Amino acid sequence: MLAETRPLVMRLELVVETDAHEGPVYAADEHALYFTTARGGRVSIMRLDLATRSVSVARQDANNANGMVLDREGRLVVCEQGNFTEPARISRLDRGTGEVEALFEEGLSSPNDVVVAADGAIWFTDPSYGVLQGFRPRSVAADRVWRLDPESGEAAVVATSLDKPNGLALSPDESVLYVADSGAIHGPEDYDPDRPRRVVAFDVAGDRLANERLFADEIPGFPDGLKVDTAGRVYVSSAGGVLVFDPDGAPVGEIELPGAVNFTFGGSDGDVLYITRDDSVWAAHVLAKGA
Repeated sequence: MLAETRPLVMRLELVVETDAHEGPVYAADEHALYFTTARGGRVSIMRLDLATRSVSVARQDANNANGMVLDREGRLVVCEQGNFTEPARISRLDRGTGEVEALFEEGLSSPNDVVVAADGAIWFTDPSYGVLQGFRPRSVAADRVWRLDPESGEAAVVATSLDKPNGLALSPDESVLYVADSGAIHGPEDYDPDRPRRVVAFDVAGDRLANERLFADEIPGFPDGLKVDTAGRVYVSSAGGVLVFDPDGAPVGEIELPGAVNFTFGGSDGDVLYITRDDSVWAAHVLAKGA
């Protein structure tokens, strides 16, 4: 299942058949996986108990939620893409109480993915998919990467050069921010392989980004989710599964799982890659640990 032996996939197994899509997040204190799914015309945040493999609703109507991550206090930071009546926003969900707090919602298009740095800074992507796919007003169309300051609560645009900024991940030492550019796909019937389908890297310079460079290009299908392991290898979702690259951009191999949408590291030792598809959740047991 992997073209080479680094990192070696020891086992790939089906965890559960369920409607699954974006934003998988592993909560170690619950041994549970949170992810978003679309049901009945609305997006909900779901919780998968990995011990019992039972699925429940964590937030019923989550305002077109997409990417998610845990902050340093264990709360879910959520990219809410919004709609025509509710604004797009970055919010925070308390897993224990279910309380939702809006963190930022000024001038956003349709936030897609998010990471939280060690200093609490929230970096997130904001492509114009909501406009292109008809659920957000045209007045908010933009394609940007943002940084939300944890102290002031203010956010600033840090990159505007990507066609459709999508998944993102920080290197283990947080000196590099990787961002997927999924410009090849604009909607279900609007795919053009000549548009960007790449991963770019930026140096993190305090509260700014610098030295943009190409990390990986011509990702099959288009790149969506990104994650990094403790060795600095970068994992990228693609049409055939999950591609793996060395820190210098050299391809390592592929975890073959067609239809993979997104993924996250988890498990008691951080060596399980939980992968969501539209109809299921899978677990790839690997000889690597998530950063």
